[in-house]
Amino acid sequence: MGSRRKGRELALQALYQQEIAGELSTAEIEAFLRHFDGGEQANAFALELVRGVLQHGAEIDRLIAQSCEHWRLERLSKVDRNILRLATYELLERPDVPVSVVINEAVEIARRYGTEDSSPFVNGVLDAVAERCGAKARASASEENGRAIPTRED
Repeated sequence: MGSRRKGRELALQALYQQEIAGELSTAEIEAFLRHFDGGEQANAFALELVRGVLQHGAEIDRLIAQSCEHWRLERLSKVDRNILRLATYELLERPDVPVSVVINEAVEIARRYGTEDSSPFVNGVLDAVAERCGAKARASASEENGRAIPTRED
């Protein structure tokens, strides 16, 4: 497993912990991540993701809510909701990561940590989020201009 996948999984666990325990300080999140010791790169990436989700939480939740047909954000499972938050953050703030990688990683994590219905649900919602926030259009424009963003090990 690549360090980015491990980082995403650690970030999911930290956000889940935050929902269960209540608001955690940055120091508590860092201690939580060190407890699982995914390695220096994975922990740093996880911390970046968690901070980003927390910083942009209102915008992220708004986009997810607008993209979930017939579902209120509060009704989603904590796992699915936080997978969607992590991936939406990446779609909004990490243009260096291709849209397809963000969605595929989220679907794989949903398959591992969610229910039987999680991965197709996450896929559909993130496809709508990517369209709504313009990530798909940016990716298409980059490809058309011959500037496809190279993929990295995720």
